[in-house]
Amino acid sequence: MGNEMEQEYLLSLILPAYNEEHRLPECMEKVAGYVASRSEPIEVILVENGSKDRTYEMACEYAKQYPWLKVLQEKKPGKGNAVRRGMLEARGKYRMFADVDFSMPISEVDHFIPPALGDYQVAIGSREVPGAVRYNEPPNRHFTGRVFNLIVRILAVPGIHDTQCGFKSFSAEAAEKLFRAQKIDGWAFDAEVLFIAQHYGYRIIEVPVQWYYDGNSKINVIRDSIKMFRELLSIRKNFRAGLYDQNQ
Repeated sequence: MGNEMEQEYLLSLILPAYNEEHRLPECMEKVAGYVASRSEPIEVILVENGSKDRTYEMACEYAKQYPWLKVLQEKKPGKGNAVRRGMLEARGKYRMFADVDFSMPISEVDHFIPPALGDYQVAIGSREVPGAVRYNEPPNRHFTGRVFNLIVRILAVPGIHDTQCGFKSFSAEAAEKLFRAQKIDGWAFDAEVLFIAQHYGYRIIEVPVQWYYDGNSKINVIRDSIKMFRELLSIRKNFRAGLYDQNQ
């Protein structure tokens, strides 16, 4: 469901949404304010996938109110699946996915599009490069995140300081190639996409962001870390099988 507009967009903002009925009103308020602040055309694609609450119904009501909002329903679960669907249906020159909770202030999106940044293939939000700021994050969560990032760098994506920040942007051409090659639907999908990007020879830019810790995060550190570790091993397996060469 959505409002179809036959035009070229500067930016497509993809919002994967799973059981987000409580956070959706605040999210939509922020997004509406941001879209209104920009003179260039922007489309927002909310992809609901597998929710057990009223996320989809609420999103459809917002789509009636906002002509720039398109709502997709993807019944197959997995954040990676939702982001892939949004990326491949987007029409923006730049295509960025973000978490509904916007732990990064939505105004930071300006750093990923012209005039601040342009003519790139892959640009990712980073909480670790110079200029980035973390707010209110418990030391133990920061330590756990850094350990996991080290594992990601060893197994899949060397040289990237922060692979798991939930804000990543792609040129239209890169998005089409990378997300068609993506195989993982779970939490490690973005590490896989970055792996494929390096394999294709794309330069990955890390953009410093201001990031606020959300104590209501849906990530279970132990359970999801184990699952992500298994998914990281599958990236190497897929690579050896030549599965990432088909769209190069």
